[in-house]
Amino acid sequence: MSTTVEEQKQQKAFGWAATDQSGTLSPFNFSRRENGDEDVTLKILYCGVCHSDLHVLKNEWGFTSYPVVPGHEIVGVATKVGKNVTNFKVGDRVGVGVLVGSCKTCECCQQDLENYCPQIIFTFNSYNPDGTKTYGGYSDMIVVDQRYVLRFPDNLPLDAGAPLLCAGITVYSSMKYYGMTEAGKHLGVAGLGGLGHVAVKIAKAFGLKVTVISSSPDKESEAINRLEADSFLLSSDPAKMKSAIGSMDYIIDTVSAAHPLLPLLSVLKVNGKLVTVGLPNKPLELPVFPLVFGRKLVGGSDVGGMKETQEMLDFCAKHNIAADIELIRMDEINTAMERLAKSDVRYRFVIDVGNSLSQ
Repeated sequence: MSTTVEEQKQQKAFGWAATDQSGTLSPFNFSRRENGDEDVTLKILYCGVCHSDLHVLKNEWGFTSYPVVPGHEIVGVATKVGKNVTNFKVGDRVGVGVLVGSCKTCECCQQDLENYCPQIIFTFNSYNPDGTKTYGGYSDMIVVDQRYVLRFPDNLPLDAGAPLLCAGITVYSSMKYYGMTEAGKHLGVAGLGGLGHVAVKIAKAFGLKVTVISSSPDKESEAINRLEADSFLLSSDPAKMKSAIGSMDYIIDTVSAAHPLLPLLSVLKVNGKLVTVGLPNKPLELPVFPLVFGRKLVGGSDVGGMKETQEMLDFCAKHNIAADIELIRMDEINTAMERLAKSDVRYRFVIDVGNSLSQ
């Protein structure tokens, strides 16, 4: 069979993919483009396992295109750089987060908000301009336009730093945009999972008073003793919730399952802000009375643009912030996904790609 010019421009890659709605991952051979003039090629060493990986694997959001290779918390080493690449050289510690492309010309892109570009290209389950699919970090290597590659600070551990590329920037960007960084103010963190535990660490570095809000009583000792939150509020205890009414300036809601907002809104002070960053797959009910009578705000926030994501990595390196992780081998990923579905992880799985992915 003759090889087309297009096929000659491809290079072999290997990873793990799901091919149907069962979400079960198995070894998968595929192609990446050759390194272009603007590109950086990464040898992937670690990849974090995000809750959105699970949603996409099982098509819970309704737009999965199989086969899918998940993973958008990617760290590794640059092995090739194109001739126009200025910020990276071979051997650099580098990362790739949620996006690998955008239009570069719209208002969002010009304001360093590439993550809100209408033509955003996600790291996986998305399409490049040439029609080829994007495959994520559960794989041995990836080729990415230099604009979407991040410099990984030397003192940030590659494995525990990987989840910052999604979980870290998600909470950092929302806190910065909504002005929830004023030292001494009181922040509630709803949900103590992958995003929540990083939110506690980042909030403490900003000098906030932090209360973890959770429906699980067993999270109390973790919140106070392990993560050094200032207090813990059990949301499943009506008496405790009543005693906390009007006590918080802000809440960052990281819960990814459907849940009532009224109890959270009640805990806010007048002018309080509730910012949701979890992505439940069912709509939440929004009660308007507490918003009107308390001049409260409900907002949302996604990951950040490239400039802000680099700022977040540098901030976390300065304050010695990394995720609490459980390192797994590539062939343990299906068991890890089952556990993630039950929230049985403290607090983020990271795949040791470099040492465990083999054909």
